[in-house]
Amino acid sequence: MTVLTDRDLVLDVKGLCKTFHSRTGGARDALSDVSFSIERGTCLAVVGESGSGKTTAARIVAGLETASAGTVELNASRPGGSRHRGVQMVFQDPYGSLDPRQAIGSGLHELLKIHGMRRKAERSARVTELLESVGLDDRHAAQYPSSLSGGQRQRVAIARALALEPALLILDEAVSALDVSVQAQVLNLLADIREKTEISYLFVSHDLGVVRQVSDTCIVLENGRLVETGRTADILDAPQETYTKALIDAVPRPGWRPRRRTA
Repeated sequence: MTVLTDRDLVLDVKGLCKTFHSRTGGARDALSDVSFSIERGTCLAVVGESGSGKTTAARIVAGLETASAGTVELNASRPGGSRHRGVQMVFQDPYGSLDPRQAIGSGLHELLKIHGMRRKAERSARVTELLESVGLDDRHAAQYPSSLSGGQRQRVAIARALALEPALLILDEAVSALDVSVQAQVLNLLADIREKTEISYLFVSHDLGVVRQVSDTCIVLENGRLVETGRTADILDAPQETYTKALIDAVPRPGWRPRRRTA
């Protein structure tokens, strides 16, 4: 990953390719020549079927996978940010990303200490600030992940990701495991955080209703290839590509019923 000099952009990805090789000598192209960018303070959604390359692209941007080809440029600076660490990621399963043996506050303290915040009083104040930023409070700091609801655990995961004030937050199906009411709360929380901090989001999702709600721009992936890109409203209201139209048509409509087979 290289440093991006254009301050209006947080992320610029060009010609991204990823090939996975099997032990038997086979190869599969997960991404082929994918390019996209994210402006400061905006949200880009990545949509497509399972296996389309959405998560692979997100993991490469996060540094969890290495690209076979292409470039990833990041502008890690953020107005008002003093501890930014570039990119952080929130995963689909919050319970799987939290240590079940560690209290919430202890985990946040440990993270801040590792990254240079040595004074305990300063860390405690920052933990309180982080929990409050996601709608929790100091009572939750003493709790363990198993005692929290799914929505609360995802709020903790978001607080942890925000601890180092990243310029870019990657959300990989981050609300898909939540029920509808909790999902709405977390989406509103993410919108509030973006408005207050000018953070940017890379939002990976299969849910086009959620994508419409949270994202400004959108890219559509099919079998690792970018088939359509543009403003989210334009793509969802007037898709140009057959694959995008098929994705939208596959979304159940109110009153939809499965067809009965006839003999």
